[in-house]
Amino acid sequence: MPKSKGIRTAQAEATRSALIEAAHRLFGQQGFYATSTTEIVKAASVTRGALQHYFPTKEDLFRAVFEQSGRAMVSATAERIAAEGWEGLIADLRDFIGKIATLDTQRISFIDGPAVLGWTEWRRLQADYALRMVEMAIGDGIAKGLISPQPPRALAHLILSIVEEAALMVVNGPDLKVEPKDVEVAVMSLLSSLNPQRCAGSSRAERKSLLRQEF
Repeated sequence: MPKSKGIRTAQAEATRSALIEAAHRLFGQQGFYATSTTEIVKAASVTRGALQHYFPTKEDLFRAVFEQSGRAMVSATAERIAAEGWEGLIADLRDFIGKIATLDTQRISFIDGPAVLGWTEWRRLQADYALRMVEMAIGDGIAKGLISPQPPRALAHLILSIVEEAALMVVNGPDLKVEPKDVEVAVMSLLSSLNPQRCAGSSRAERKSLLRQEF
């Protein structure tokens, strides 16, 4: 590659990254609809022409921000699953539910995401990022006897739906009168039922003890 072409490519990538970084910060703080493209251009220190070149609409820029946020979130979870399998996924979900209300990506991922992208596209992108990862964790859980044998793909879709709904409940907790801890307990209870043999015939106190041991 000629040196001048390489420099132009690097500059183009730097400009695009600056726009995404600035938009991520502003969308996270103010929300998509309250953030103007003028603010984004100023924060990124680029021209309006550069913005329009890389992202013809504000929605295009939001999608790039959303996708970057999704990849970052999944990357950390994937590392944990690779090291710990099913138990890693459970631990990561517990952490995620506990801190979602304070994440700077909560507005992007769970408030503006469905509104800007549309519910169907939002769900599709969420699944694209995490489905294979959750399937791997389920496969590990089945191999270890922690989950009853079943088709991993269907279960992975259902788990992702539960996690998305849990996140939405936490984000909208004040309106729903739901505490994050209650959401965490409910999700962990649902996931523990994937191995009914562990809790079959147990008393309520015994089931609580098993939950503490598993999670």
